[in-house]
Amino acid sequence: MATTFTTSISTKTNTTFFDQSSSFFYGGVPISSSPIRIQPLKSAPKQTSSITASSASQYDLGSFTFRPIKESIVSREMTRRYMTDMITYADTDVVVVGAGSAGLSCAYELSKNPNVQVAIIEQSVSPGGGAWLGGQLFSAMVVRKPAHLFLDELEIEYDEQEDYVVIKHAALFTSTIMSKLLARPNVKLFNAVAAEDLIIKEGRVAGVVTNWALVSMNHDTQSCMDPNVMESKVVVSSCGHDGPMGATGVKRLRSVGMIDSVPGMKALDMNTAEDAIVRLTREVVPGMIVTGMEVAEIDGSPRMGPTFGAMMISGQKAAHLALRALGLPNALDGTYVGSGQPELILAAAEGGESVDA
Repeated sequence: MATTFTTSISTKTNTTFFDQSSSFFYGGVPISSSPIRIQPLKSAPKQTSSITASSASQYDLGSFTFRPIKESIVSREMTRRYMTDMITYADTDVVVVGAGSAGLSCAYELSKNPNVQVAIIEQSVSPGGGAWLGGQLFSAMVVRKPAHLFLDELEIEYDEQEDYVVIKHAALFTSTIMSKLLARPNVKLFNAVAAEDLIIKEGRVAGVVTNWALVSMNHDTQSCMDPNVMESKVVVSSCGHDGPMGATGVKRLRSVGMIDSVPGMKALDMNTAEDAIVRLTREVVPGMIVTGMEVAEIDGSPRMGPTFGAMMISGQKAAHLALRALGLPNALDGTYVGSGQPELILAAAEGGESVDA
């Protein structure tokens, strides 16, 4: 019989003071001699959690033994399921390229419609992009309001300030959204897989060219290693800012002449950048939507640094652009009614209205 432990988690407000008796100096110049007060953190209400522990009572931890298995069975189970997924998603509704915070947010939003099949391509073994940490490898993640409504939907706790919230560790966001997303039956993550190219037919993006990421990184060291393909009705490119695997979607569009230039992102301006990222998230060419920091690369808008709300809301907007392209109910034309909220609220919108694509 299961034993249930109920833990009551109390909400506390902490006030911290740093009394600085001497001035701060920058280049030998005093910039402040006043005591610095850190305002108390306002926490989101925490619910009483009920933890059920039943498995430990089912076996003896002092003399634990696994049931026997043939090694070939393990191999067959992995191979059969993966090959089945490759066959299933060889022709799919939406391919999301890049599983950073924008790509994951997009795939999560799309997956709410059980009739939409979503494949996620991520070149890294570990999805999540830069959303495992905040800025400068610090732990906390800052999200400007009203993007915190997305965190409420995901049931992620945070410390609340007037205009923003802080998640105590960025990994809480990334692990939570991944666990909810990957549990859905209409989603498959293909990690350690690179999108080497686009499928383009009659001026429309119609899918991606794929290969194992390690193969893609070693084309110069081995003989010819041809790729595979994945057709889709819509491709969402969320490859991030420029880098070894960054902005590859828009750079490929430029190289084939479908767009004129990729000027790259401008210097940091948080307030301008986040609104611009959401506002400029769009279908850049027929069949391909760009989201997240790749938007800044194609439009030359500023980078925002270690704030993440624009990534989440840009991903949501990209999902509803994809739904619209598929002819399905979506928040951009007012036909969508979500399970958690009646309408999509975008960070760049004035008065809580949706931003036009």
